[in-house]
Amino acid sequence: PPPPKMSGITTPAGSATPSAASSSTSRIASRYHTPSGVGGSGGASATSATRGNNASKQKSYSSRSSSVSYENFAPRTAEQRARLARIAALTAGPCFGDSSSSNNEQKVDDEQVAFTLTEAMCPPKLLSSSTKNNAIMMGVTNSGSSSSTAVDETIANTLSQTYTQTTNLSTLIKHSASLRLALHASLNIGNDVSRRHADLLRHSGELSAAAERLQHEEQVLSARAEEIGMPLQHYDAVDRIGPLVGVLFKEGGRVVVRGIARLHVDNAEEFVDVLGQIDDAVEFFGGSGGGAEVFGRPGSSLANARGNNAARREKLAAQQAFESTASGSAEYYRRACALQDAALELLRVGVADRVSQTCAQIQDALNIPKVPIAADKLEASLVYTRFHGISKRSNALISIARKRLDALGNDSVASASYDDLLTLCRNTYCGARETLLTATVRRHMDILKERHGLVGMTRLASLFLIRLCTVETALYLDFFGDPEKRRYPRKKTKGALSQVDEEDETKEGGDAAGEKKEGGDEGEKVPPSPGSPHFKRMGSAGSHTVPAASALASQVLSEDATYRDAEFQSALGNLCSSLHRTVRRGLVSVLDLDVLCQVVSVLREERSVANSSPTTLAAARAVSGVIRDAQERLIFCANGALHKEVARFKPTINDLNYPGKLLGEEPKVSIIIEDESNSNKKKEETTAEAKKEGDPNDAVAAQLRVYESWFPPMRSVLRILSKIFRVVEPRVFEDIALSSVQSCTKSLKDGSVHILRKSGQIHADLFLVKHLLILREQLSPFDIQLRSVERQLDFSEAGRAVTRFLANRNRRLFSMSTENALITLLREGVSVQESSVDSKRDLEDCLRSACNDFIEHTSSTLLGPIGGFVDQCKNVAGSTSSSADALARAPFTNGVVVKGVFASALQYLDGELENVSKQMNLYLENAATQGILLKPVVRKVTRSLEEAKRFIGEVSQGEDNGWDLEVRSDVLKSIEEYEAKVKIASSKK
Repeated sequence: PPPPKMSGITTPAGSATPSAASSSTSRIASRYHTPSGVGGSGGASATSATRGNNASKQKSYSSRSSSVSYENFAPRTAEQRARLARIAALTAGPCFGDSSSSNNEQKVDDEQVAFTLTEAMCPPKLLSSSTKNNAIMMGVTNSGSSSSTAVDETIANTLSQTYTQTTNLSTLIKHSASLRLALHASLNIGNDVSRRHADLLRHSGELSAAAERLQHEEQVLSARAEEIGMPLQHYDAVDRIGPLVGVLFKEGGRVVVRGIARLHVDNAEEFVDVLGQIDDAVEFFGGSGGGAEVFGRPGSSLANARGNNAARREKLAAQQAFESTASGSAEYYRRACALQDAALELLRVGVADRVSQTCAQIQDALNIPKVPIAADKLEASLVYTRFHGISKRSNALISIARKRLDALGNDSVASASYDDLLTLCRNTYCGARETLLTATVRRHMDILKERHGLVGMTRLASLFLIRLCTVETALYLDFFGDPEKRRYPRKKTKGALSQVDEEDETKEGGDAAGEKKEGGDEGEKVPPSPGSPHFKRMGSAGSHTVPAASALASQVLSEDATYRDAEFQSALGNLCSSLHRTVRRGLVSVLDLDVLCQVVSVLREERSVANSSPTTLAAARAVSGVIRDAQERLIFCANGALHKEVARFKPTINDLNYPGKLLGEEPKVSIIIEDESNSNKKKEETTAEAKKEGDPNDAVAAQLRVYESWFPPMRSVLRILSKIFRVVEPRVFEDIALSSVQSCTKSLKDGSVHILRKSGQIHADLFLVKHLLILREQLSPFDIQLRSVERQLDFSEAGRAVTRFLANRNRRLFSMSTENALITLLREGVSVQESSVDSKRDLEDCLRSACNDFIEHTSSTLLGPIGGFVDQCKNVAGSTSSSADALARAPFTNGVVVKGVFASALQYLDGELENVSKQMNLYLENAATQGILLKPVVRKVTRSLEEAKRFIGEVSQGEDNGWDLEVRSDVLKSIEEYEAKVKIASSKK
C-alpha cells in the first residue's frame, strides 16, 4: 500500500521538499516497471510511462545497432544469432511493440497475486499439470508451428513472471523510500524541537535575569524612597510629639518652653511608642545629620536641671545666627534632644522623685536619724513597707528605660540619656536607703558591743548584716530587677530580721528584756548568743545557723544579676562599714591576744557563711576588712609581747632559780600573762598548798607544773606562737616564729650563763639542754622551715664612689646608656648584701653545742683527778723526745701519788654519779634522753681510763719512782673498779 500521509509535519530547512520527494519517487517509478494492479493508478501511469520509455530506448537501440553492424566484419552462424536474440530479449525488459503482448501481460498481471520481495527474487516456479496439458494441446494444435515459436512463448511467460516480481520490488522500494523520507522528516522534527527547547531555555534565563534586575531595581528604588521619606518622618515626629511631652518651640524653635505633658507614663504602650519615635529622630539627626558633632551627644542633663550637654546645646544655639526659614538637621537635633529630655524627665519624676519623697516622708514620720529604729522592728517598719508599696510602679518605669537602652545599644547616640537616667535612679535609691538605715545599723552595733562584748558582738553583728544584705537585695530587685528573669517570686518572711535580733534572755539573766534604749525608745531585743536555740548553723564550729536568711537568699537567686550593680554594692558596703567602724574602735583598745584571736576566728567563720551566697558578698567584704584589721592588731600585739617578754627580757632571781623551780622550793609560783601597756593583766596563780591538796595523778596539774618550770622567754614564745598559728597568714607566722626563736635561743644562752654563776656547771648545761629540747619539740607541730633571706644595703663604698664621681669631668649625666655617671655612682656606691637566716639550723647547732658541753663537763666531773693525771701524762709525752724516761721520772707518776689519785677519785665517784643521775632525772624526765646523753660520757670516761692504764703500764716497768707489784696491782684494780661503777650507773639509764 502507499505510505500514509503525515499531517502537521513541516519539512525543516535544508531537507527534501515535497516536490523533491515526488520527483525522487517518479525517478524510481520510471526506472522500475510497476503493474497497475499492484501499484494503483499512480503505479499504472508510472508503469505505462516506464514502458513507453523502454520502447523508445529499444527502438533507439535497434536503430543504433542497425546502423552499425558487425556482421560485415565477423559473420555469425544462425545458431549464434538465435542465442543472441534470446539474450537480447531477456535483457531488453518488458517493452514490446505489439498490443497482443500487452494484452497478454494484462492477463498475466490480473492473474498474479501479490509477491513479496523474497518471492520476486526467487526463480520462476515450474508450470502446473494443466499448463503442461495446455501446452501439449497447443503443441498438438500448433504442431505445425516451428520450434522457435514454442521457445518464444516460454520466454514470454518467464518474462511475464519477472515483470510481476519486478513490479512488487518497485512497490517495496517505493515504500522503503517513503519510510526513509518519513524517518528523515521525524529526525528533522526532533532536531527542530531540541532547537526550540534550547531557545526556550535561553529566553527563560533572559527573562529570569531581567526579573532579578527589576527586583533589585525595585529594592533600590524602595530604599531610596524610604531614605527620601525618612527625614520627613522624623521632622514630622519632632513637630508632632512636642505637645505630648509638654515642650513647645517658640520663635521658630529658638525658645523651648516646658509645660504639662499630655502623655502619661502609666500608659506604657503609647509612652514606649513615643520614646521610640524620639530616639529614632535623635539617632537620625545626631548621626546622619551631624547634629551630635555640633551640639554633642545627649545625656547628663538629668543629673542636674541644667546639665552640661543641655546647657552647651542652648549656648551654641544662642550664639548662632537664627534664620526663621532654617530647618536643618542640627536644629532639629537640638529639638529632638529637648523632647528626649522632657520624656525622660517624666520617668525621673516617676522613679527618682518618688523615692526621694517617700524617704522624706518616712524620715518625718519616724524622726530618722535622731531616733533609730529598733532592730527587731526594722523589717515591719515604714522603711520597708512604704518602699515595697512603690516598688511595682517604679520597676515598670525602670523596665521601660532598660529595654530602650538594650534596644539602642551602647554605641547609639540616644543611649547616653537612658544610661544617665538609670544611674540617677540607682543613686537616688541607694542614697535614700543609706539615709534611712545607717543610724539604725550603727546604733544596733553599739548596743551589741555594750551587751555582749567585742567577741559576741562580732558574731551577732555579722549575722545581722548577712540578713540585712539579703533583705536589701530582695527589695532592690523589686525596684530594678527584671521580672522575666526572676526564678522564684519574692516571699516576705515576716519577722526575719527580728529572728536575728532576738535576745537569749536566759543567758543574759532575764534583765535585758526590760531595758530601755537611749532616746526614749522601748527596750530592744538583742540577737541570741551563739549557743542559743534560735540559730543553728549547719557545718560550723558551733551549732548555730540562720534558716530565714538562707531561705530568702534562695528566693532572690536568679538569672538576673541586677544586684551586682556598682551603686547598690557600694551602698551595701557603706551599711556594712558600721561593723568595721564599731569593731575597729574596740580593737584599738584591746591588748589581750586571746580576745584578738577569738575575734579573728569568729569573723572567719562568719565570712565563710557570707561568701556562700552572692547576695551577701558586701557583708563578706566588710567582715574581711575587719579580719585584716584584727590580724594587724594581733600581729602588732604579738610582736610587742615577744619584744618585751623575750628580746628585752630581764631575768629575776626567781626566774633563774634552777634547780629550785624544778624542786618546788618557792612557796608561791605565778604565771603572769601581760600585754604591752601593762594595763590588762591575767594572772594564773597556783600555790604550793594547792599543789599539795591537788591530786598528784591529775594530768592537768602535772602539765601545769611542767609548764611553770619553763624559762619565761621560752614559755612566752610557745604561748604566743600557739595562739596566732591558725589566726594569721602562714608567711606572717613564719616570720614571727623566725625572729622569736632567735631571740629565745639567745635568752636561753644568757640564762645559762647566769645559772652557771649561781648554781654550777651541770645545772647550766642541763638547763640549756632541757629548754632547747623542749623548744625544738614544741616547734615541730607547726611544720615551718624558719628560713629567710635578709637583704641589707651596703654603703661602705659610697665615699669612694662619690670621690670618683666628683673627679670625673666627663660625667655624661644625660647619657641614656650604662656609662651614665649617676648610674655608675649608684652601682659602685651602693650594694645589696644578702644573708641566709635559718633559725631551725641555728637551734640544732645550739642544742648540739649544749649537749657536747654537758658531755665534756660531766665526763671531767666524773673523772675528777684522773682526768688531770691523763692530761699531764699527755703533755709530758708530747713535749720531750725521750717521753718514756721523762714520764717515768715525773713526780706526778710516782706510784704512791698515782695510787692516791685513783683512791681519791674512786672515793668521790659514787657521790658524783649520784649527783649526775639526780640532776638528770630532775631536768630530763625522759629516760631515753638521759641514756643518749650518758653514753658519750661513759665512752669518754672509758677512753680516759684506758689511756691512764697505758701510761701506768709504761711508768711501772721497774721498781723506781715508788712503783712495785703491789702498788701496780692496786692501781689497776682501782681502774677496773672505777670503770665498772661508771658502766653500771649508765646501764641503769
